[in-house]
Amino acid sequence: MDDIDNFLHEDLGEKGDITSDSLFTNETGKAYVLSKENCIVAGLDEIKKIFEKIGAKIELNVKNGDYIKKDTIIAHINGPVKSILKGERLALNFIGRMSGIATETKKLVDKCKKINPNIQIAATRKTTPGFRKYEKKAVVIGGGEAHRFGLYDVVMIKDNHIKAIGSIREAIKRAQQNVFDVTIEVEVENFDDAIIAAKMNVDAIMLDNLKPVECELIAKKIREINKSILIEISGGINPENIINYASFSDRISLGYLTHSIINKNFSLEFI
Repeated sequence: MDDIDNFLHEDLGEKGDITSDSLFTNETGKAYVLSKENCIVAGLDEIKKIFEKIGAKIELNVKNGDYIKKDTIIAHINGPVKSILKGERLALNFIGRMSGIATETKKLVDKCKKINPNIQIAATRKTTPGFRKYEKKAVVIGGGEAHRFGLYDVVMIKDNHIKAIGSIREAIKRAQQNVFDVTIEVEVENFDDAIIAAKMNVDAIMLDNLKPVECELIAKKIREINKSILIEISGGINPENIINYASFSDRISLGYLTHSIINKNFSLEFI
């Protein structure tokens, strides 16, 4: 079983759709999926897979990443009525959630790239358990960066690592001695720790929960020490303050993209 099978089972359980089963036998029907608001559409691969798994045919009229207006018919579906109804809510949940993320990501990417064309806007690990890959995929569709997917792909030395070891210098030293061919990034919360990390030539430094003026000063000093270090800004970033960090950052990461997004509204209507 893959993700889609598990999500369908969550809705259908062992008994299936008892409402539809009580009302229909072998009837076939046609339906369409309609956007109820303007958005960047995402989740099309997933809804296609959902309807194919439950025995309905779907024809997509748009592509992931397209800007669509309210009342756009994004897909036509035909097949057994019971099959279409089985997949309805799961498909709408997917496309609503992913389109919400893609739309907001695109908005922030466009806003920041006007100031810094090279900046990356990235997701974090603040995602819905079991749905991370889809939320991060939606960020990418919106023009952002997935960043790291888990604890396994980047060495990210954070405040609790440093506290448990005793010093940022020792934490970086151990990481550099024990891992190879993997990015080492260090989260810092003050000027002194940032300078230590820069002088130890880590790959990336995350300036966490600092004011724009502080971040700009620290970023300038890091680049004086080592221009190749990627400078990431994170912590407390939101749509209102993000542009204050854009001019001097290589990457801005924010949990907002995946934990505070309002879904876009879609409906499925029978013809």
